[in-house]
Amino acid sequence: LRNKLLQVLPLGHLKEKPDGAKGLTIAGLVLVRQRPGTAKGVIFMTVEDETGVANVIVWPKILERYRWVVLAARLIRETGTIQRKGMVIYLVAQELEDLSYMLDNLDIEDESQSTYGLDDVTFNPDRDQDYPPFKRAISVHSSRHPREQAKAIFPRSRDFH
Repeated sequence: LRNKLLQVLPLGHLKEKPDGAKGLTIAGLVLVRQRPGTAKGVIFMTVEDETGVANVIVWPKILERYRWVVLAARLIRETGTIQRKGMVIYLVAQELEDLSYMLDNLDIEDESQSTYGLDDVTFNPDRDQDYPPFKRAISVHSSRHPREQAKAIFPRSRDFH
């Protein structure tokens, strides 16, 4: 999807940006959403792309405006300001956009290829010598709807309730 995400900074490049840099746009798969009871309504999200992981802070006023996006998006674009706390880098969100529809349009180049996920270990050293023991092959069939393919390829996010 990188070639379709124009003017989006890869997450691995956030460390090069100075504290307080404004108007930066990132995008990534939502891994975790957290809303600690002691955070006064602030939501912390962790997103990931092919270059790294980023932490996103969503203040209550931004949550009011983008509630559905914050709570439901699987692939999200955020624009905001860099905030550094020691070695940890956050993007304080000002605008959010749900890009989950882009996942539904992913093409599987070859039906015979498998995608690997980090879920349940099913490793047989006699049969699966080429695969690391922490990965399991997930067959992706083109006869399935794209949303069903995305469910097989991408892990569900771990969210608060």
